[in-house]
Amino acid sequence: MNVESARTEPIVFTPNLRARDELANYWMRQATLRLRREIAWVWHERGASSPQQFGELPPMIDRASVSLDLSRHWDEKQRFYGSHVAAKYLTEQLMIPPPRIDQSVRGSFGWVLQELSLDDVSALTLSMGLASAFDASFGAVIASCLNDPSRIYPNLMLIQRVWDVPEEAHTLSDPMHPLFAMGLLRRVSSVQRSYADTLWEQPLSVPWMVARVLIDGAEHGAEIGSTSLRLVDPMKARHGELAKAESLIAYRVRAEMPQGLRVVPLLGHRRSAYRQTAIEIALVTEQKIWEYKGDPTLLGHEDYFAMLMCFAWLTGNSLLIRHELFDGTEARRARNEGLPLVAVPIILFLSIADRKQVAHLDPALLVPFVKVPALGYEGRLAAWIEGFGEDAQTYESILKEMARRFRYEKETIHDICVELKAQPEPLKEDDFIEACRAELSVDMGELAAAVEPRFTDEQLILPNKQAIQFEEQLAAMQALTKVHYDWGTARAWNEGGITVLFSGPPGTGKTMAAEILAHRLKLPMYRIDLSQVVNKYIGETEKNLKRIFDAADVSDMLLFFDEADALFGKRIEANDARDRYANLEVSYLLERMERFKGLAVLATNRKNDLDQAFLRRIRHIIEFPVPDEIQRAAIWQQVIPASVADNSHIDIAFLARQFPLSGGHIRSIVFNACLQSAHAGNGHHELFMKDVLVAVKREYDKMGRSLSFEQLGPYVQDIVKLE
Repeated sequence: MNVESARTEPIVFTPNLRARDELANYWMRQATLRLRREIAWVWHERGASSPQQFGELPPMIDRASVSLDLSRHWDEKQRFYGSHVAAKYLTEQLMIPPPRIDQSVRGSFGWVLQELSLDDVSALTLSMGLASAFDASFGAVIASCLNDPSRIYPNLMLIQRVWDVPEEAHTLSDPMHPLFAMGLLRRVSSVQRSYADTLWEQPLSVPWMVARVLIDGAEHGAEIGSTSLRLVDPMKARHGELAKAESLIAYRVRAEMPQGLRVVPLLGHRRSAYRQTAIEIALVTEQKIWEYKGDPTLLGHEDYFAMLMCFAWLTGNSLLIRHELFDGTEARRARNEGLPLVAVPIILFLSIADRKQVAHLDPALLVPFVKVPALGYEGRLAAWIEGFGEDAQTYESILKEMARRFRYEKETIHDICVELKAQPEPLKEDDFIEACRAELSVDMGELAAAVEPRFTDEQLILPNKQAIQFEEQLAAMQALTKVHYDWGTARAWNEGGITVLFSGPPGTGKTMAAEILAHRLKLPMYRIDLSQVVNKYIGETEKNLKRIFDAADVSDMLLFFDEADALFGKRIEANDARDRYANLEVSYLLERMERFKGLAVLATNRKNDLDQAFLRRIRHIIEFPVPDEIQRAAIWQQVIPASVADNSHIDIAFLARQFPLSGGHIRSIVFNACLQSAHAGNGHHELFMKDVLVAVKREYDKMGRSLSFEQLGPYVQDIVKLE
């Protein structure tokens, strides 16, 4: 090999990457020159003065001998650098000083060197990782220098080999060295080996987003982060002002930010305006925000999370991660692992639904929780009006009802408006309700079951007083929007909904009445499973109740508490800890019921067992008595299927007069009689009186009651045969 070829041709490879930053180009050239020089030495060390074919890499040899030769031949290596033609030329090129740059672009290689006051060996290490991130040819060269085909990433052992003063590389072994503490370099997982890597053997790499910024500078960050991050400019996205408490937190964050990572927990629910709150704080801190929009599972990997944090620092912006995405870090939370890169001076906004989501983080990193209020009625109505624009006046009354009934945030309302406006037909109220219902995501687990109302067209047969009360209850829910927001009762009543108690013996129509209410009010209905809610362990019942009411907060719905006395029972004298906690359960339930904005229906046949505090808070109490003869006749008439009524000869007056049954029992009797008549019939839709009376007898047996001969009248012989 002659000096001319060394000057004009690469020994092994030519990086095809050129950065906008001259210091990056200088140090990547330094990395290239040092690797070329090391390859020249390796050829000499392994018994050949030059490769047989130009550009060929030297062969691998025994690792043990190489390890011994590294220290044994150090002096010889230095003499080789001064005597070998190519090595001498490369050494001379390495002596060229770096360019003088007064000001580098933020986030660029030169800016990092200045910002962190990195020494030359650190600059070389970073450039080695940067060059290998962009040039595939580096891997083979590094493997050749390290005499190991599996080692294609630079490591500290390589830095020692190529640096003129190996002991200067020792500072890089500190895990808190700025290159590692700031996330510029990371120790990557090694390929499987038969031996464990030491600290010096661990592969080093520059994360890809970080590498792009170091090459292109922060001004190109929007292009780099477009796949997983969206840049939000607070000056263009602001809509309001911070409350006094949040404003103080914002100024505190701005003052503390240079000290390292500051985490701002934005406490709200999944649909809260957390993004807008972060924007208002960012106006004070004078930073833009990277909003993470990528795969939530990636955040569970510390390396990926660290890359995002380093990228935010290099580009001079904050980082916002929504809690439904932050949930991807659950595995790390389970291991009680905190956030990576606590030294990076950035603001990390975390929107959370529960304080426990950040309980595993170092409290020193957290600023006080910023409570993100849900959008109020006026804000929701404004969002609806904005979404419909000129057409808003046409649907004014419907929009008001949707704004009260569905407590969505602005982005969700905007999406619904787009969907509705795309429909070709004129919109009706049902269209709005269906579109809003489609956005609901209610998760009560096993605590409640969704109920599809069975009774839609049926008439609820009650005494006159109770029928009037039922219609009053219906009207009250329909007028809630007008009274709360046009008349102004919302403030005094905390925008609360309505609670009604249905009291009466089993089978008198309490469940039926609840289903008819849900149908006529167009509300989703959930039946609360008290066997799952009430828990013998202290505090668990309150947790279950909280889950139910939190899930029901987003939209009006009908919550049906059957056998309510099991949950709403009287508070008792506290004789022990269990009694005190039982009373706390009742108190908590009272408080949540007052804040519930939908319709709560409590059903019980033991009204006297309910706590008086509940009864005071109930808007309507409707007694469901056992129906009288006239009402029973109407029930018999209603429950007999219309398809068989015309062909049947059922003495409804006799049945209503002789058998004082509730509606539930009558419904059961008719169904059982239909089964028997259909089995014995001749193919016609005909219900037989005998089958009805047999079903009456079976129902009485089930209730543990007996029938007298007088009750059976002319049909007594048919029933006596059953004994």
